[in-house]
Amino acid sequence: MKVREAREEDADSIARVHVDSWRTTYRGIIANTFLEALSYDDRERYWRSLLVQTGRTSLIYVAEDDDGEIVGFACGGPAREDNPAYRGEVFAIYIIQSAQRRGIGRALIAAIVQRLLQQGIESLLIWVLSENPSTAFYKALGGQQIQEKSIEIGGVKLREIAYGWTDIHPLVSGN
Repeated sequence: MKVREAREEDADSIARVHVDSWRTTYRGIIANTFLEALSYDDRERYWRSLLVQTGRTSLIYVAEDDDGEIVGFACGGPAREDNPAYRGEVFAIYIIQSAQRRGIGRALIAAIVQRLLQQGIESLLIWVLSENPSTAFYKALGGQQIQEKSIEIGGVKLREIAYGWTDIHPLVSGN
């Protein structure tokens, strides 16, 4: 497995991982009609526009398997909301179901965190749907539940939880 910065030509693979991960992770949480309506083309356009954006502040990394196929990605950067206690944020992290539980998530988080630290950002939060089975992953990384909010996806109100780290150094060292 290899983690590297994403490039424009990765947009189609990132889109595939994004859509496929939503469909497996959120089945039974988000309406099937919403999940089935997700579009690879729409997601590819979104990721391509982000990857070519001049002066973007978001950090995007991909994880490749031994065959060079992208099986996961993460996107992060300075926090979107002004919270002095949590200055960095992971906006998205998705790994296809068949590649989960192999350390890819930890490696992607570490790549984002390493860059945030280089930018002088030493704290982090991640928003996760409360019913997402990956909440255990964030807890295992030492994330503390710090906030909740209600969001709407596909006409359904859902609860989102923020996990936070006031010191992200251990996320790079693996401690």
